[in-house]
Amino acid sequence: MHPQPAAAARARWRLVDTPPAPGAWNMAVDEALADSVRNGGPPVLRVYRWSPPCLSLGRNQPSDGYDRDALRRRGIDVVRRPTGGRAVLHHRELTYSVAAREDELGTLRQAYAAINRALVAGLRRLGVDARLHPAGPERAPVPSLAPCFEQPVEGEVTAGGRKLIGSAQRRERGVMLQHGSLPIHDDQSAVPELMLPGHAVIAGDAPATLAALLGREPAWDALVDALAEGWMEVLGVALERGGMTAVEEERARGHRARYEDPAWTWHREAPSGGPAV
Repeated sequence: MHPQPAAAARARWRLVDTPPAPGAWNMAVDEALADSVRNGGPPVLRVYRWSPPCLSLGRNQPSDGYDRDALRRRGIDVVRRPTGGRAVLHHRELTYSVAAREDELGTLRQAYAAINRALVAGLRRLGVDARLHPAGPERAPVPSLAPCFEQPVEGEVTAGGRKLIGSAQRRERGVMLQHGSLPIHDDQSAVPELMLPGHAVIAGDAPATLAALLGREPAWDALVDALAEGWMEVLGVALERGGMTAVEEERARGHRARYEDPAWTWHREAPSGGPAV
């Protein structure tokens, strides 16, 4: 029998678990991690939370239908992501991001599929019967005011026929950045309540949530451990846990102003930044 390669011989990825933070800082950190990869650093899987709750808009999504007064009354922050996709309300959930070279996981579709397979493997370790949504007549949704979790499309992570993880990707200057939201409880059903009269969308089926699927709220560390194990299993890589470097912290502080700028957050349509799913 041939000996199995040691973990140290496998491709090295970083696993960065950051504390809850406002939306602008979370987006700035993802940009800083992408900068590190662009400058020759290893790829990064990051997991994080948001405080206060935050509505994130896709890079090319129109924003004029949201009720800013209602958002303020509810204490909900708003940020525009550098990735595409539709609106997500981040509160009781886990957000992941992946920063890697464009050739690390293949084409856009190949990378999207590989990441989702790894997430499914991690969720199954936690006890969730997660699956990839099969091919069908659905097409990738266009940027609109509809919530991200309205309906699953081919290749997305589902459970019980309902969407469980919503993801979006951007490729720019040689680096892929992908975001995804994994609800622990259902906060997405509140998104239509944040719309102005005349812009309201009809709420679809509630998304799947981890708490409902497991009958309990999973501990954060157990959830992160399961996802990390699935990541290493499917991608055949070694994950090394650690925090941000001082250089990344400084870069994130530089990026934060962009995501705090209302002109970026509230413009009707942002310039295209490469393919998004």
